[in-house]
Amino acid sequence: MPELNMNDIIHAAVRRDLGRIEGALRTFSEGDRARAGALQRAWETLWRQLHHHHVGEDSHVWPYLRSLGVLDERMLEEMEHEHEAMAAAMTAATAGMAAFADAPTTSNAVQAADLVARAHEITEQHLVHEETAVIPFIEERWDTPEWKATEKQLRKGSPSHNGEFFAWLQDGATPEILAGLRANIPAPVVFVLSRVFGRRYAREVAPVWR
Repeated sequence: MPELNMNDIIHAAVRRDLGRIEGALRTFSEGDRARAGALQRAWETLWRQLHHHHVGEDSHVWPYLRSLGVLDERMLEEMEHEHEAMAAAMTAATAGMAAFADAPTTSNAVQAADLVARAHEITEQHLVHEETAVIPFIEERWDTPEWKATEKQLRKGSPSHNGEFFAWLQDGATPEILAGLRANIPAPVVFVLSRVFGRRYAREVAPVWR
């Protein structure tokens, strides 16, 4: 098993974007409509990728773990409830980002930043809970046919989604995360998907952080 798994890499990207979007909102210059629109696009990308990740867990990972019978049912119910709480917080932040993009004032930026910070807090609680209470059980079964079949389901997606996904993962990633990605996914696959099908991300979102 690679030192970093794909769950680690995705979680790192989520934490990175929650932090840098909040930071950008708190340093926003009054009336910069282009910047506000760019930050909204960055937020929408984050929420789209996080939602896709959690739908995959709800649809495939939790059923897989239930089939093993290795986790208390209450633990899996907690995971599902945490996903619901995160979705509510992210939805509230999405509304705040839309209001900010519509009227790009520093006041609206602060309000959006506070909503993003709340979403970050709730998300971090879940990520840590999942990493400590659930992932160890999966790591013990990393090379089993059952987990490989589950992972195959998690990796399904359109070329456009996967292109955005790999472009997003790499944008601002640390050398350790990039090395982990290469250890999990063949470099040519990452290159083609992110460079060919991730061009929209490179054009519309990546410049926000340059």
